[in-house]
Amino acid sequence: MAIGDIIVGIDIGTSKVSLVVGEVNNFNQIEIICNTSHKCNGIKKTKIIDEDEIALAINKVITEAETETDLNIHSAYVTIPGKYVTIVQNSVVRDAKDKYAGISTKDVSSGIMQVKDVEIPEGKTIIDIVTDKFILEDGKITNDPVGNLSANFTLNAQVILADKEYIRQIMSIFRKAGIEVDGFVPVSLAERNVMLDSNEMNDNVMLLDIGAGNTDIGVFEGNGFIYTNTIPLGGDSITSDIALVLNIEEEEADKLKKQYGLAMKSYIDNDNEIILNTYRGDSKTKAIKSSELIEIIEARIEEIFSIVNKDITSQGMKQRINNVVLTGQGIANINKSDVAGKVILNIPVKISTGRLISTVRPEYRTAYSLVRYIAARPFAKTVSSSIDANSKENIMHTILERIKEFFYS
Repeated sequence: MAIGDIIVGIDIGTSKVSLVVGEVNNFNQIEIICNTSHKCNGIKKTKIIDEDEIALAINKVITEAETETDLNIHSAYVTIPGKYVTIVQNSVVRDAKDKYAGISTKDVSSGIMQVKDVEIPEGKTIIDIVTDKFILEDGKITNDPVGNLSANFTLNAQVILADKEYIRQIMSIFRKAGIEVDGFVPVSLAERNVMLDSNEMNDNVMLLDIGAGNTDIGVFEGNGFIYTNTIPLGGDSITSDIALVLNIEEEEADKLKKQYGLAMKSYIDNDNEIILNTYRGDSKTKAIKSSELIEIIEARIEEIFSIVNKDITSQGMKQRINNVVLTGQGIANINKSDVAGKVILNIPVKISTGRLISTVRPEYRTAYSLVRYIAARPFAKTVSSSIDANSKENIMHTILERIKEFFYS
């Protein structure tokens, strides 16, 4: 991490745009300077349907952040759904320039530049390089080879590609909002370090983020990022089902989902009576059993897991997954969703218990994860977003940093 770097992360979801501004402190930890969000319905079923609405929401969260922090924000990093991402595995062997002095940062940088030399399909573009592991001449495996005495090293990495058209749209939206894009990061890749615990970080894990409108899939083999995709279903799909089947308003449907949220009817303790207050039938109200409500929830959750199961099976990923970790606001209030997932996927499933989850509110977790991912990027000199400080104290700090950079870099 680069101490003092200020990173702006923006997550564009199906129900809102969220922003987190974080600074790398002297202990190489992220201090959240501010977080904010604004409702936005510019994306539906993973597709951008209203560029202007998204641009307006971005503009509003940027303005709120600038007011709160006394900073002028000119750029930000942004998440990208797995649907628009392709992962290419690549490996290169690189000689150390001076094997007696040890592998240098420059050697590693050259290796990273070399590993991105892959065949790029038409309509795709490179957005990131993820270093998986370095293998030294003697077979030793390390995440950071700098300083090791070795004549050469092998770099295994993932080259992250994205759909050019989606990137073009997002760039256009950000330009409308007056903001430049620092970089794109797949949702699952950003969330990995926050949502997984230390044991899961070294396991073969599928991270499943069930949000409001989408479910993002991320499959990891240790440090390796091997697959990602997006299913256009989420918590809002459950709410819509309840509203449609029970013939009630969406607002009441959402409240009932949160109040009686249960993924499997077999776990009902008391089959209580529920009064529907916004029933749109002949009578003003209607009474149903809680089992009728839970049956609707169960059907949609079963469908989401079934589609995920079909996807990872068809892609040859299922047999490579040892555990599934569930996260996301779309599933947060629905008990036994992990049990339902285990039944359908036939893989152990658990709710995320990553130690960093409690550090930030659920609606900002993906944007916060993005900031943490960028801050922890290895072999990067600076990852700071483009920021102007308004206060004299901050301006002096910037001048001093530039002087230090001039004399000591």
